[in-house]
Amino acid sequence: MLTLFHAPQSRSSRIVWLIEELGAPARIEYCKIAHRDGQKVGEPDVKNPHPDGKVPALTHDGALITESAAVALYLTDLFPEVGLGALPGSPERGPLLTWLAWAAGELEPAVWSKMTGEADRDPMAKARYEAAVGRLLETLWEGPWLMGDRFTVADVMIGSSLGWARLAFPDSPLLDAYAERLAQRPARIRADARDAADAVLEAV
Repeated sequence: MLTLFHAPQSRSSRIVWLIEELGAPARIEYCKIAHRDGQKVGEPDVKNPHPDGKVPALTHDGALITESAAVALYLTDLFPEVGLGALPGSPERGPLLTWLAWAAGELEPAVWSKMTGEADRDPMAKARYEAAVGRLLETLWEGPWLMGDRFTVADVMIGSSLGWARLAFPDSPLLDAYAERLAQRPARIRADARDAADAVLEAV
């Protein structure tokens, strides 16, 4: 049994998108989170198994997996036949793992520094932000996806960051076109509709 512990319109929304892409038979358990966008909004949900009270958290036959990159890799490895990942030992495995780690370790901190204004005040933060954006743009010139002609879990992870933080990225027809390709995916449309409806219910 796969269960995703998820808060609507949070970082775990990209895992809902991934589940839709994979057609994974996962149950979604909605829960409150203690912090949102760096602000404390409540107390950790007692039913959420994440040790920090955050999302996403995934349970599978007694195993607990947390942190978006780990959850994304775990799910794509469970459903290799869908073709969103890369099998261990394959030539694409290393680049795919690199993109997943880069998304969490480089892109998101760089984008967050731009959103908070740190990248405009601190030369080191600015350099990190420009390097991250430059790498993304350079890759998309060769596109249409991060791994070339094949859409993968890396596009879900990095595309989701582009989706919720588009204003923190520079104006770019290349980024706009990439975002539009992502937005047109049927699984993304289903996930976004599901998340919007659940966010309304959560607020009631």
